[in-house]
Amino acid sequence: MSWIVLVVSGVLEAVWATALGKSQGLSRLAPSVVFFTALTASMAGLAYAMRALPVGTSYGVWVGVGAVLTVAYAMTTGAESASAQKMLFVAMIVGGVIGLKVSH
Repeated sequence: MSWIVLVVSGVLEAVWATALGKSQGLSRLAPSVVFFTALTASMAGLAYAMRALPVGTSYGVWVGVGAVLTVAYAMTTGAESASAQKMLFVAMIVGGVIGLKVSH
């Protein structure tokens, strides 16, 4: 159960990171509300997962999932350019997250 909560928390990290960017410095109400809601839920999920999983593994997976999804969203929407080099590095992050799961 901790792993599922951890991955969902990583997804919420991508949500709050994207909302923060869209909030224009927390000056827009709707993205700011999404930011604070997703941030709270993401942190709560990370804290829950850390009860059963090591801190380093939990944090690495949380950040990795959030980073990959944030970059993927930005590339999909055209906010960030996609390149073979970027895709390689994103794949390396995914490999690191999988490695943390397998080695646990």
